[in-house]
Parts: sequence; C-alpha cells; structure tokens
Amino acid sequence: MTETASLEQRICRGDRRALAKGITLIESTRADHREDAVALLEALMPSTGEAVRIGISGAPGVGKSTFIEALGNHLIDLGHRVAVLAVDPTSAVTGGSILGDKTRMQTLAFRDQAFVRPSPAAGTLGGVTRRTRESMLLCEAAGFDVIIVETVGVGQSETAVADMTDAFLLLLLPAGGDELQGIKRGIMELADIILVNKADGEQRNAAERTMADYRAAQQFIKPRYRAWQPSVATCSALDGLGIETVWQQLLEMRRGLIESGEFDTHRAEQARAWMWAETTALLIADLTAHPAVRALVADLEQSVRTGETPATVGAQRLIEAFKSSPNGG
Repeated sequence: MTETASLEQRICRGDRRALAKGITLIESTRADHREDAVALLEALMPSTGEAVRIGISGAPGVGKSTFIEALGNHLIDLGHRVAVLAVDPTSAVTGGSILGDKTRMQTLAFRDQAFVRPSPAAGTLGGVTRRTRESMLLCEAAGFDVIIVETVGVGQSETAVADMTDAFLLLLLPAGGDELQGIKRGIMELADIILVNKADGEQRNAAERTMADYRAAQQFIKPRYRAWQPSVATCSALDGLGIETVWQQLLEMRRGLIESGEFDTHRAEQARAWMWAETTALLIADLTAHPAVRALVADLEQSVRTGETPATVGAQRLIEAFKSSPNGG
C-alpha cells in the first residue's frame, strides 16, 4: 500500500493526526508533494460534500474566535463533529503569522469531536489561503459534518469566503448609526446572516440599536437567494446568548435552498469558480518560473518602475516570451 493510500484510509477513519498531515501535504508547494496531494484529493472526493459549510467574517476584535468556540461547543453538544479552518493574518514585513487560534479556542480545540487548524494567509487575496477549499474536502472526508472557515477580517476582497461556503455570517460590533456608513456594501450583499456580537452588559442597548439600523438597511440590498431573506440579530458569544438561534437559522436556510434547488446550483458554481481560480494560479506559477520570463523580469520591472514602459506593455512582453519559447505554453 502506498503512503498516500494509507493516509487516505486513516483520514476516512477520522484520524485527526492523519487529517493534519494531509492538510500539511496539500499546503506544501513542493512539486512532488503536489502530485501526492492531487492523488489524495481524487481518492477522497467520493467521501466529501455532505457537511454544512459556514464562512464567518468580521473586523478584528469583533469576537470571531469567541463566537466560533461558542458555536462549535454548542454543535458538539448536539452530536456534531466540527472542523474550524482559521486563517491567521501574515505580517507584510516579516512574512510570519501568529497561528494562535488554538490558544484563543482553548475549550473547543481540545475536544475529541473538534479539529482546529490555523493557517497563514501568506498574502493570498480573499482572507483565506489558496488551499482552504481542499482542506474543507479533507475535513469532510474525515467525518466532520460542520466546517467553519474563519477569515482574517481585513482586505477589500476578503469576501472570497462566500465563494466556498454554504452560508456567510458577518459579525459586527455594537455601534452608532454613523458606523453603518463605513460598512462596505459588497460584504453586506454577501451576508446571509448578520450578527451584532457583544450584546451584553452596557453594550446591550447599543447592540439593539445597531441591529435595528442594519435591519432598516436590508431593504435596500438585494438578497443573494430567492429562498432566503438575510437576517439580522444580536448575540453574545461570551455569554452564549443567541448561539442556538443562529444554528437554527443556518438549518432553515439550508432547507430552503435545497428545496428551491439553489443549494445544488450554488455548490456547482463554486466548483466551477474554484477550477478557474486554480487554473489562474497554476498558469502564473508556470509563467514566473519559466526561464525566458525570468530572464526579462528584472529589466522589465525596473523599466515599469521608472515609467519608461507601461505596465500593460510589460505584461504583454512577459506573456509573449512565455508563449514563443519552446518550453512555454
């Protein structure tokens, strides 16, 4: 039996150590590891697709980790197995990341029915790593029936998480009406459930007012689905208030989308978009590694920096070098 086949069997048995090893394999950039990762994914595909996939976003400090821990513990108490794929921000200066979600989710991370995997964003647009989709499939094959993807909560295109999950939750802080103007319309349009967190103590009244403001704003935003009208509610992850209601809303949304046929359509479109995103990434990797392109890069970049060559012209020359070389496309 090959090592990949052995890893596949152990993952399907729910071995968390094997699952962690499998995710490390698919995150690797080594060519030989990518071959093994592709083989592993193909073998596991029949065992994927049944989990509830939840994306959670919100600005830093809104309480995403606390909310995920509260929701995860609630689901485990109901008999579910929960995997959390948490993306840590990567320093633009050092390239390092904290990878601290296992310390921020202390009770959830050490429960037998949970799997918490922090990964560095490493400059990937969308607030998720390039391999988050593949990691989700491995978690599903390992028997986790709820997959939660936590994004870094920063960046214009951070809403990419909505392209790989079934439901997109946006967490907000209690705030005045003026702060409503600062929320990007794009992320509001993608949110299936909006939650005003930290609705406890002295912030309870502010949270209620914030909820009312966002409910009023919803009438100007077109829903993503025919079968689901986005909801706005308050919650307190610290006290566990509203967590059960959130799960019931997620189940209600899932049932509505399945009955309307939008669930299957959404999943199919996600798979198509994933294929093209991966195609783009692979082409860029081949392009930048190509000898003819690498020979031009330094001079072209300098020419673009000084303004001698327009960026579009520089790009065209790189593509032409790639296509015209015997080793090119």
